[in-house]
Amino acid sequence: MTITLITLIAALLLSYLTGAIPFGLLFGRMVGKDVRDEGSGNIGATNVNRVLGKKLGILTLLCDVAKGFFPVFVASILLPMGDNWELFVGLCGLAAVLGHMFSIYLGFKGGKGVATALGVFLFFSPWAICIALIIFIAVVGVSGFVSAGSLAAAGMIPFLILMLGGSFSTFFCAAVIAVLIWIKHSSNIARLRRGEEKSWKTKGAQ
Repeated sequence: MTITLITLIAALLLSYLTGAIPFGLLFGRMVGKDVRDEGSGNIGATNVNRVLGKKLGILTLLCDVAKGFFPVFVASILLPMGDNWELFVGLCGLAAVLGHMFSIYLGFKGGKGVATALGVFLFFSPWAICIALIIFIAVVGVSGFVSAGSLAAAGMIPFLILMLGGSFSTFFCAAVIAVLIWIKHSSNIARLRRGEEKSWKTKGAQ
């Protein structure tokens, strides 16, 4: 059974709309704060943790991971198997990450996509995620920069997926997501090059 164009478009749209839900902003409004006005101004878990505290930061992280995982999980069940099944499921993951980065609910602005991408990659290759987390922790531990750890882990994920038996279609989608994460971290990269990026040990914006 082949996947029709209408079915694929519907799956991509729903994945995007799910990924676009700004949980960090919603949790902030629950306690009367707009996380975009404080810290780094980002809606992701790192800034939520900084502005709203650890509990809401962890909750935001879990929700952002879930909105990456569930679209691909549901798509893998509902989309009929076929020659391009893995590619189409991967594109749903990409759509979810794009939703987080360019949310329709926020005027096509959003976060940097790391946690949502984590959810997508967790579905495709949990072992790749385990290795990437080790890389993340090592880089953050040595450098002190969460952004550097995120960039290193994101850059390695596509190759880890391929090395651990993932298909080229999955590798392609993971590579596009990794490039988008690097693009969204352009300001962090600029600060790292200038020596102005703040360490995770400080209260400064990341």
